[in-house]
Amino acid sequence: MGGLLLVSLFCVPAVSAESIRVLLAQEASLVEVRSDGALALVAETGAMKILQAPIHLTARGDGLQIDGRRIMSGQVLIRPLRNNLSLVIGKAGRVSAEAPLSVSGAVRVSRKGRALSVVNQVDLEEYVKGVVPSEVSSAWHPEMLKVQAVAARTYALYNKMLSAAREYDVVATIQDQVYRGRSGVDRRVEEAVESTRGIVVTHLQAPIYAAFSSTAAGPTEDAVNVWANKDLPYLKGVECPFDLESPYYQWRASVKIEQMEQNLRLQGFSVGTIATITPITYSRAGRVSRLRILHSGGETVLRGEDLRKAVGYTVIPSTQFEVESIGAEVVFTGYGAGHAVGLCQWGAKELAELGYSYSSILQYYYPGTELHNAARSRLMTPVIPTP
Repeated sequence: MGGLLLVSLFCVPAVSAESIRVLLAQEASLVEVRSDGALALVAETGAMKILQAPIHLTARGDGLQIDGRRIMSGQVLIRPLRNNLSLVIGKAGRVSAEAPLSVSGAVRVSRKGRALSVVNQVDLEEYVKGVVPSEVSSAWHPEMLKVQAVAARTYALYNKMLSAAREYDVVATIQDQVYRGRSGVDRRVEEAVESTRGIVVTHLQAPIYAAFSSTAAGPTEDAVNVWANKDLPYLKGVECPFDLESPYYQWRASVKIEQMEQNLRLQGFSVGTIATITPITYSRAGRVSRLRILHSGGETVLRGEDLRKAVGYTVIPSTQFEVESIGAEVVFTGYGAGHAVGLCQWGAKELAELGYSYSSILQYYYPGTELHNAARSRLMTPVIPTP
């Protein structure tokens, strides 16, 4: 934060006071920073330099190298003198094949051992604009885009209030919510975010843990069934017969049994050759809570979410599944996509198309909540329930 102050003192535009720190990468080997013009760099010591873009950063020894020149600082803050930054992040010695990531605000690059972490410090509303088209289609109904904007803003503020001891507030992936900078931001996204500027979902005057997922395919789930430490009154299951048009409503997946065995071992489960996989308990909403695996080494009982994590969240889209057959491959059939806690995105899309307002949709999926403007209300720090 001190670096941001120094930059502003030198008449370089500062990041908004209400900003979010977004972790873009943790194990980067190379970061290329581009911009239309010069860049301001502030080191940990407070020293500032103006460099012409592009620049290249790597980790070397006890500091950083910028364009091959070693600096003693282990961290730098980078901000354009005009327009946005464009980043190309390389891993394991390779430059990313993906298109450069265009971001607003500032970027902090820190040496972490032999690698780099990259954090985008960006204005909250600009961050929300980057999340909305990364999570849903910008062609969806305007009220649904508002729903996603408010949920994303609320989730970010909740995490910011609880992350003071960390170097970032949220991760730019499905670990939190997907953020791709300015990619996909169009007029419809801008309008949805600006028309809801500052509005968040609250419970007891604090931002809520605004969980959301793609497709419930049935009632939404109580949070405690997915995360033992989140028995929250506003994350209780509600009926959701609104997402029948989702392409993820029904699915079928197969996994090579040897790969499943290997993945389970990597997750710390001691399993031999698998013979059977049997769901043994279900949540109130009908999802697999626990399942039993019989294998050559005995019996292993694990949560449905543990199996999804081991095999891959995109391979087994939800815990609402049955085991169809086991041979060289395990075949699953199921419904829905995601953890199904809180907001159902495809359900909200249908409700928006039926004429419901973004506020009523949010209060339906997060029962017992209210909407507040964070800029005009004094919000409380969220209370973390004990398991």
